[in-house]
Amino acid sequence: MKVIVVEDERLAAERLKTLLTAYDPSVQIAACLESVDETVAYLNNHAHPDLLLLDIHLSDGRSFDIFTQVQYNKPVVFTTAYDQYALEAFKMFSVDYILKPVTAGALATAMNKYKNLAASFSLPDYSRVLPQLAVSTGKKRFLGKIGQRLFFIEAGDIAFFQADNKIVYLVDKKGSRYLVDYTLDKLEELLEPGEFFRVNRRYLVCSNAIEQIKPYFNNRLKLQVKVARDEDEMIISRDRVAAFKKWADR
Repeated sequence: MKVIVVEDERLAAERLKTLLTAYDPSVQIAACLESVDETVAYLNNHAHPDLLLLDIHLSDGRSFDIFTQVQYNKPVVFTTAYDQYALEAFKMFSVDYILKPVTAGALATAMNKYKNLAASFSLPDYSRVLPQLAVSTGKKRFLGKIGQRLFFIEAGDIAFFQADNKIVYLVDKKGSRYLVDYTLDKLEELLEPGEFFRVNRRYLVCSNAIEQIKPYFNNRLKLQVKVARDEDEMIISRDRVAAFKKWADR
């Protein structure tokens, strides 16, 4: 595993390196950087690491600025003395958010979380899945939030999305509900169109989560969906029925 440490306090950087080595001597610290500009330059000119260990307040700005200048989509562990940036960190593929001073226990928890996630999303044998990859264009996974905890959820584990005013939840096939930072309109753009259907203004449902389709009065349809609650009425309006039948009969 290759890790980059970004920390502008030398003693804090040395402590992180010591804790990483103590946690796992096989961890390779590819670089130890001190600023936004230095990190941007490094990431634009080198292979990206498996994990970024990133302080938020750096000498030339906040580390969030890095992601406006670099196309980076690997996991990040944030280390900071401030707790008010947790929500913003959540948007940046954050695996964990550690408050300083960083302890061996807190770092071990974050690293174990990363390893578990990495094992879950190990690369498949592409020789077997190449035909599917050729036609699959949808987003493969999402970062969801329950309380202060962050989780990766694979698209294949999603039952449906629900909009509640301006809040959107991802509901997986076990019934767990995660907060996600997308609108239903944006999700329609990101997801594989053959797998997800926009039922109405509140629900976007996955095909393999649909257990039954029932006629509903006024020429509408009602979906029975796995793990949906009684109050989750997924009713397809009359003007959407034809589009639903065409989608379902692909």
